[in-house]
Amino acid sequence: MSDQSKSRFANHELVTVAVFLLGGASKAADLEDIAKKVNELAPGRFTWRKYPEQINIKNVDAFLWDAKKPKNGKFVLNVGRDEWILTERGLAFARERVKDLRGVDVSRKPMTAKERNWFRREHERMVASDAFTKFSSGNLDSISIQEAQSFFRVDSYVTGTAREEKLLRTKNAFGDDPDLGPLIKLLESMITNGGNQ
Repeated sequence: MSDQSKSRFANHELVTVAVFLLGGASKAADLEDIAKKVNELAPGRFTWRKYPEQINIKNVDAFLWDAKKPKNGKFVLNVGRDEWILTERGLAFARERVKDLRGVDVSRKPMTAKERNWFRREHERMVASDAFTKFSSGNLDSISIQEAQSFFRVDSYVTGTAREEKLLRTKNAFGDDPDLGPLIKLLESMITNGGNQ
């Protein structure tokens, strides 16, 4: 990446793009992997002054926390010790801005066999759900909160960040699906506005 194109990105934006390139739309990306990837995107920008060959992981971590702040777009969510996933806004931002990284290999990490199996199984499970059946036949008003929660695999015991992560994974992975996308929006709204938080 040229110095000019690097300067068009704030540090919290670069770490967001790194999470995206590591597949952080549908699974959590590890801090160390993010640090390595962001150093590839902007060599030297995230390294120690005294030891420029070493990535300063504390700085990368700090910029991830910056990217989590609402004033900076709330692009990522911390879902475990040193693990980060993109929010819906972060995914939209990264998809839009990744093309500005001219001259950089911006290929996303390919899905592993395990991830492809998860994707296929989840798609099959959601299409076979009661919520999808009712939605497809136009019976939107008959979808219950329990059916919406079952669709996302959450219940009253899955709360806070764990709940948010499950919703984000589903939205990020299947939100663009022509059949599932509209249903995901509807059910998320039902859970957010009427279900247990």
